[in-house]
Amino acid sequence: MWAAVGIIHPLCPAPMILIPHSSTPKPSLCFLLNKHPPFRLRRPPPRERKFRAPAAKKQKQLPELNAPNQQDGESTSIQEKGDTRNDLGWLPAFPHVLLASSSNFLFGYHIGVMNGPIVSIARELGFEGKSFIEGLVVSIFIAGAFIGSLSCGSLVDKFGCRRTFQVDTIPLILGAIVSAQAHSLDEMLFGRFLVGLGIGVNTVLVPIYISEVAPTKYRGSLGTICQIGTCLGIIASLFLGIPSENDPHWWRMILYLASVPGFILTLGMQFAVDSPRWLCKAGRLEDAKKVIRDLWGPSHVDKAIEEFQSVIRSDGGDLESRWLELLEKPHSRVAFIGGALFVLQQFAGINGVLYFSSLTFQDVGITSGALASLYIGLTNFAGALCALYLMDKQGRKRLLVGSYFGMAISMFLVVYSITSPLDEELGHNLSILGTILYIYMFAIGAGPVTGLVIPEISSSRTRGKIMSFSFSVHWVCNFLVGLFFLELVEKLGVAPVYASFGAVSLLAAAFAYYFIVETKGRSLEEIEMSLNSTSAAKDK
Repeated sequence: MWAAVGIIHPLCPAPMILIPHSSTPKPSLCFLLNKHPPFRLRRPPPRERKFRAPAAKKQKQLPELNAPNQQDGESTSIQEKGDTRNDLGWLPAFPHVLLASSSNFLFGYHIGVMNGPIVSIARELGFEGKSFIEGLVVSIFIAGAFIGSLSCGSLVDKFGCRRTFQVDTIPLILGAIVSAQAHSLDEMLFGRFLVGLGIGVNTVLVPIYISEVAPTKYRGSLGTICQIGTCLGIIASLFLGIPSENDPHWWRMILYLASVPGFILTLGMQFAVDSPRWLCKAGRLEDAKKVIRDLWGPSHVDKAIEEFQSVIRSDGGDLESRWLELLEKPHSRVAFIGGALFVLQQFAGINGVLYFSSLTFQDVGITSGALASLYIGLTNFAGALCALYLMDKQGRKRLLVGSYFGMAISMFLVVYSITSPLDEELGHNLSILGTILYIYMFAIGAGPVTGLVIPEISSSRTRGKIMSFSFSVHWVCNFLVGLFFLELVEKLGVAPVYASFGAVSLLAAAFAYYFIVETKGRSLEEIEMSLNSTSAAKDK
């Protein structure tokens, strides 16, 4: 039989390998996942325009935003010409974003680290050939990630992002060490659960932190760095796992190495800034001003603080929100969109495509699981680099719609290669092309945009809770797709299942087109005030 092993991150899918078990008569599922009622943003009423972020005024406005008069347009054009010559406004925030994204490197490392060594681990710990146990070692990760995602919102509200990062390294470090020194199945399961707990917190925490410390103009590009970190972590784990093919005990070394980034993150966060929005909400006004001055520039301090305080007065001054607030408008709308985005993302079939990608590569002579995984990892990385360049140029909505549309075309191309009476070699080549194109299109939009746009449209008060809810929905859907995918393939065949993935991708593209608003070039406070004014107008 073939047991697929892998976990898929919502922002960056991980490569998976197939493990042969000739003694088992039929396929069994042992792979698991490594892995947002609509609203429209309106112009704030005239009395609220004084709270609009200056960064939004300086950037090219989209149709739904205020159109500048001719005089403002001329001054904006002059400013943009000056900026293009020496545009380094992203640089002050970059070290802090890079440090936060190192936790995604750690996540990617834990995703890929089990791909190769699982055979050696199973042999040494006594569950070799037991597909269910192998799947359990991988999937226990998901249980921890679900709990971690749910708990992150409360941790962020209470401690802020910086301290939550440091607290979160505890299960990540302990989990890696416990897994590395495991001499029984129970110890391995406990270590993997701890790692999943830490990763669940990270998947929620990193997008929140980046969205709140990045300057408005560069929020999209900086937000994509976390996806790049995940891709690099996967690739690093695959390279480090190569010696495990010859050394049956090498898996302990690479699991011990997984604890090193956790120590680096703990120390580095001592020198990182906290979210200026959380600092202002916590009453640490001078600290918030210092962060804004250092990261965004002195000219942004007064306006940003004015916006923060206006939102705090509107939402309430207490640090922690309640889960029941997600049932109230306008938070319920954002929670619905966040959850729906992840449902569509998972049921668009990223898990299934990655499972069959190994078989597809084998059809053209690539029999090495590590080499196939490397091709997939490099495709992810290339897509992440393109997303980094396009996020603040094309905007979130356009990338998301185009990404899902491209994924649908890719799926239909693979279905055509399977069902049409083509030459065998041509059919295999079309399958490879469709698979690579699908993964690339996912990495350029559906992966990074989904995690970025949810905190952007969330209110400052409920951002942590909405992100926690959205990512917990992700882990549940991830688990369900992994659980039933092989059974559906056995009963219906690959082509109908892939066709359904293409149909869901088209549905996701339509959902993004009609329900997602463009957030490029708008401060989080401007988005929130527009959302609140829209909700108030609908309630009248």
